[in-house]
Amino acid sequence: MYDCHGEVDRVPGLLERVEREDDAEAWQELGFRLCLEDDLLYPASFAAFPRLVRLASGSARARALAGTILCRAAGHHGCDDLLAECADAIAEFRELLDRHLRSRPADYLASYRALLAAEQQFHWSADLADFTDDFYDVACPHCAVTVTVAIGDHGRYSAIRDWNLGDVDRRDLRPALREELSGVGRWMYETALRDGESQLADGIAHLFGRAECPRCASVFTVADEYASANGPGAVGPVSSAPSRRPVGPG
Repeated sequence: MYDCHGEVDRVPGLLERVEREDDAEAWQELGFRLCLEDDLLYPASFAAFPRLVRLASGSARARALAGTILCRAAGHHGCDDLLAECADAIAEFRELLDRHLRSRPADYLASYRALLAAEQQFHWSADLADFTDDFYDVACPHCAVTVTVAIGDHGRYSAIRDWNLGDVDRRDLRPALREELSGVGRWMYETALRDGESQLADGIAHLFGRAECPRCASVFTVADEYASANGPGAVGPVSSAPSRRPVGPG
């Protein structure tokens, strides 16, 4: 089971070290060897996952590293057979994360995203942020123009993004009411609300709400268009949630 450095002899020893004590140096090296640049995974990443999960209840470092691995598990790593062998560990990790979130921890968002990955909602796990300054670019299903959807402290709107002017021709989003939510959207909303994360819950209500296209005035559900472009079977990512303001005064 080679790691990100192509070596096969370092990870087992490092795992033994962190199992004996909270060795910061060993944890740092494990992170470098199991998740190259927090993105690429290798066979050792999945081989180490169950051991990390066993440590996760008492170790924030183990929980974070296991979460990072799981959040990247939908990538092109060529280890689908090893991922399948982690099914029991993933189920155990899912229960652990759910209990952890109920304690309203400091690492709530990271743990919430890891729980989304455990539920195989990898597209939401990858791009969901804290809704302070988030943007999702989606294609209008009717006229195909790229619509920028903003959900953050600067507003909750759909717009056409102009390189020089910023977001122009803004239209207010229409958040989904609690009773209108269903499926994964309802589960995401209810989980955040249960844990007292009101800003996250409100952002999810807008994300699963409706937006108006500034070009053709058609109305569509933001989450549906985002998921169709980024979920399983999508041709490729066409939307993102960068945590920065656009260029220009918009």
